[in-house]
Amino acid sequence: MSSREKHLEEIHNRRCSLEEECEEALAGKSGIVLEIGCGHGHFLTAYAQTHPEQFCVGIDLISRRIRLANDKRTKRYLNNLLFLKAEGVEMLDAMPSAVRLEGVFVIFPDPWPKKRHHRRRLMQVEYLNKLAHRTVAGGKLYFRTDSPDYFQWTVEKLIQHPDWDLTEELNWPFATTTYFQQLMESFYSLAACKITADPSM
Repeated sequence: MSSREKHLEEIHNRRCSLEEECEEALAGKSGIVLEIGCGHGHFLTAYAQTHPEQFCVGIDLISRRIRLANDKRTKRYLNNLLFLKAEGVEMLDAMPSAVRLEGVFVIFPDPWPKKRHHRRRLMQVEYLNKLAHRTVAGGKLYFRTDSPDYFQWTVEKLIQHPDWDLTEELNWPFATTTYFQQLMESFYSLAACKITADPSM
């Protein structure tokens, strides 16, 4: 088996495992709060602890981060919190069809600063389409970055998107300092609201 075939097999196995985990963990749930790129889980653990009425899911592709995040959840006995190893697109595809996003956090994602790498940025039109499809009308997307270029990139993508409306007055729903935020001299934040209902909902 070539390295490429092995890589594709690993992705396939991860996606199958993720679907099973989501089916079990999200059974009977209609809405969740999702953090994409949760790191060590500092932000979402604190958020879930102060919002017991919401079910929160954090995803990241680095196994060690997920282990550390789940350790935090276990130590705090949080039954409304789950951390999974997953990539952003994979998670949306793996979620049960009845589950909708009530809120989405994207905090300090990789900015991929070189122009030739911009296609790897998470905040693309295609991904905003997928997010909009899975988000309830009125659901919020919260984005924070230390890269002014990536911030402006995301603003432009949201302004042009028919399903998202940038909130003029930013009301970040929960204030806590994340691990990565401590490393930043400055950062930029925005919030957008899902303004249309998906016909399939």
